[in-house]
Amino acid sequence: MVKIRLRRVGARNKPMYRIVVADSRSPRDGAFIEVIGHYNPMTDPETIDVDKEKAIKWLGCGAKPTDTVSRLLSKSEVPVKLEQKSTKKPKAAKSKKSAAKTETVTKETQ
Repeated sequence: MVKIRLRRVGARNKPMYRIVVADSRSPRDGAFIEVIGHYNPMTDPETIDVDKEKAIKWLGCGAKPTDTVSRLLSKSEVPVKLEQKSTKKPKAAKSKKSAAKTETVTKETQ
């Protein structure tokens, strides 16, 4: 599964984070697919810089943001909940054979 999460960068006691798209099996600071933004919690107010087009593209592809990243994305006005196309198929109509069987069974039981 692909996740949108934070990757820690910066010196000791001065954390900064990159918002990255990464495989869920890779470590926190390990391999990633693409950087889509930056987050600095040390400034007042906290600095959030997100490429909205890239974020929307990855969310549309099915990437799941972590709780913190979804909070940051909503602060930067990126719609976290995207409307996805319905994959439900309509129910198929009963075949003629199964309809005939149910009619004969009901007639016999009456």
